Order: sequence, then structure tokens, then C-alpha cells
Amino acid sequence: MNYKIIDMEKYYRKGVFDHFSKDCKCRISMTVKLDVTKLVEYSKETKTKFYLNFLYLLCKTLNSKDDYKMYYEYHLNELRCYDTINPIQYIFFEESKTCKPVYSTYYEDYNTFYTNALKDLEEAKKDPTYKLESSTHPNWFDASFMPWVSYDSFSVECPDGYLYFPPIVNWGKYYLENNRIMMPVTCGLNHAIADGYLMSNIFVTLAKEIETFTK
Repeated sequence: MNYKIIDMEKYYRKGVFDHFSKDCKCRISMTVKLDVTKLVEYSKETKTKFYLNFLYLLCKTLNSKDDYKMYYEYHLNELRCYDTINPIQYIFFEESKTCKPVYSTYYEDYNTFYTNALKDLEEAKKDPTYKLESSTHPNWFDASFMPWVSYDSFSVECPDGYLYFPPIVNWGKYYLENNRIMMPVTCGLNHAIADGYLMSNIFVTLAKEIETFTK
């Protein structure tokens, strides 16, 4: 878990960070209907899981800019930027109607990521115990799939004043619209380290990654 400590006097978003971490503590979120037609087709053709293919491209997107890999260490008053941000998957247990977090590791190599993330899910099925490990996994972000419904908007709120910086990403059931397969994707970020441009960039980059991956 390598990271660098941000020098706040030289941080390019210092003014924005100070305002939204002190005067107006808040989060921002955005929901975009993403065209996943090619990724769905690719997954069917290769007999791979759409969910894991999407998760890989999401991880690749969030690892493309330092702004998405931030973490605030309260005890030391440090703003850190990690080299890599990894996904917390969630597995659902049909019988109990409960879920549990699954800590996976992002690998830039697709095959390595896919194999290990799938293995993590299979291993997690053996024990339904819900166990968070936040203190030992600072550079992990929430990646939650809700396959039961599609939706127009979604948000996850944190306690007032809580400087939680890892992205929180959710996505719902994909559907057919005008002969394209669309899927709602929601991303939430702390406003202290992200604005409208950085939020929009996630979706723009993710769309490009899907296009490149499926060529």
C-alpha cells in the first residue's frame, strides 16, 4: 500500500479543499445512463461475466487519476494519495437476503484481475459473515451492483463532516433503450477532492475504456 502525502501548501486544489472540508462539508454524486451494449456483447461472446468485466474497467478508470485515489488519515491529519485503489465487491446471499463485502485487488492486467476477483467471490460464498476491514484497507472503494432494478438517481450519504474520500460507485440493472443497452451508474465523491469536472471525467473515461476494451 504505497502512497504519497500531499503537501497542502502546493496542492492544486487547496482552496477548494479548504472550503469543502471546513466551511461547507459535503459530497457530490452523479448518475449517468451508460451505454454498455458492446460490453454486454463482448461478455456473451467470450463467455465471461459482464459484472467482472465492468468492474475491471471501473477500476482502471478510477486508477487513471490521482484525484480518485485520495484518503484522509485523521490521526495524523494527512491527505494521502495511494498508488492504487482497489474494489470492495459485495456478494448477495439469496437465502438470508443479506450481503457481505469482498476485498479484491486491482491488477492492470485484465486476465489476472478477472481470475483473482472471481476467486474472491467464490471464496466469499463459503461464509456469509459481514465483516468490514476499513482500518486495514484504506485504499479500497465501494463497488456495489444492484441487479434487481434500474433507476434514475441514487445517492449514498455520509455523516456530516466526515471526510471520507474513496469513491462510492453503484450500478443497477441494464435495459434496452432505442436498440442500445443502457445501465445506470452512480458515483459519489467528497466535494473537497472532486468537482463537476472530475466527476464527469469518470463517466467519459469509463465510456472510452469500454470502447477500447471491446474493439
